[in-house]
Amino acid sequence: MHVPIVKSILTSNDQIAAENKAVLDQHGVVAVNLMASPGAGKTSLILATARSLPAALRPAVIEGDLASSIDAELMAKNGIPVVQINTGGNCHLDAPMIRSAFPHLPFGEFELLLIENVGNLVCPANFALGAHLALVVASVPEGHDKPYKYPGMFAAADVVVLNKVELKEVFEFDPDYFWRGVQMLKPEAPIFEVSCRTGAGVAEWAAWLAQHVAGVATQNT
Repeated sequence: MHVPIVKSILTSNDQIAAENKAVLDQHGVVAVNLMASPGAGKTSLILATARSLPAALRPAVIEGDLASSIDAELMAKNGIPVVQINTGGNCHLDAPMIRSAFPHLPFGEFELLLIENVGNLVCPANFALGAHLALVVASVPEGHDKPYKYPGMFAAADVVVLNKVELKEVFEFDPDYFWRGVQMLKPEAPIFEVSCRTGAGVAEWAAWLAQHVAGVATQNT
């Protein structure tokens, strides 16, 4: 009895996710679903990316958290349009939650929507939101074994960013082992090493993202 119920929930979510994507396409907005464990640096990466994007590519943010609006307030302080979603205990965002945020977004004033999912390396990979790109953010302090321990998440990634690379020596991080794990699961996924603290690699990542957004926009015209 449980399998049909779960399948029904996911089917309904996927349908709403497709509707979300249609709305975004209609407004000329490309959405990115940022997924990571707590503390990997999703918020820091969003802010660093926003500072490095071309001026013509304006971002907005949906913040997903169990509770509080701390990250959303930080986005607003930096002049980025933002909507907060508190899941009330759910370990992931879903398509209906994203749909509920749309009326509060200033469509026409941004071209890139960065969706910061709830910190979790399991559940978010299973729920489509309507985003055009799935980004997995990992960080050096988490260890180089994360792709092997959470294959579902990394298999769902369209692109992977490794954050806090300035700490590789401190944590004896093996980048080759990490990247082999990623490439076994998603060999076509681009990989970027960045430090949001020092700025290393951020420009390259932001340039790739801007190019990807332009490509999606061209396909939708």
